Amino acid sequence: MQFKKVLQKELLFYLLTLVTLALVMHIDLISDPFARLETMQEKGNYSHPFLYSFIIYGIILILRKVIDFIVGLFEKKSEK
Repeated sequence: MQFKKVLQKELLFYLLTLVTLALVMHIDLISDPFARLETMQEKGNYSHPFLYSFIIYGIILILRKVIDFIVGLFEKKSEK
């Protein structure tokens, strides 16, 4: 049950990263999303948003885990 919650949380975090990067890189998604989709179909570049988002997600995940580790060290020291 715990694994399912963690997986849902990470999936939500990845999707937020995907949407944020898509809107930052392609502001026309807000004004004319159909034109952007047509351009993607013409060029056939469907995978690059997922790849870029996964790379950024991975970097953020590593930073989160490092920060959690450091905070955990300080919490252990304060308990002693």
